[in-house]
Amino acid sequence: QVQLVESGGGLVQAGGSLRLSCAASGRTFSRYDMGWYRQAPGKEREFVASIRWGGVSTTYADSVKGRFTVSRDNAKNTVYLQMNTLGPRDTAAYYCFAENVDTRGEDWGQGTQGTVST
Repeated sequence: QVQLVESGGGLVQAGGSLRLSCAASGRTFSRYDMGWYRQAPGKEREFVASIRWGGVSTTYADSVKGRFTVSRDNAKNTVYLQMNTLGPRDTAAYYCFAENVDTRGEDWGQGTQGTVST
């Protein structure tokens, strides 16, 4: 099990950028696939991006491909989400998740709010 703490959310104008961070506790961070989901008001939580434990393989939702980049630094126990060319449709609470590659158990952060104004 890992504890996850997100940061980096905020208010940005349309066309701008935000960089989210998710810091994980524990000594086995490299044994976790990591990623991000988001939930807009009145909508279900949706997948955004993920990165495998080795940091090479990534997956993105179609809605963010070409605009968002997920990365990780296993030495810092941190995963990042660089979000560019943001639009109002990207306004949501962003949640970090971790999935243990051995047990498939999941852990979630508390979320960080990203708001894009027109």
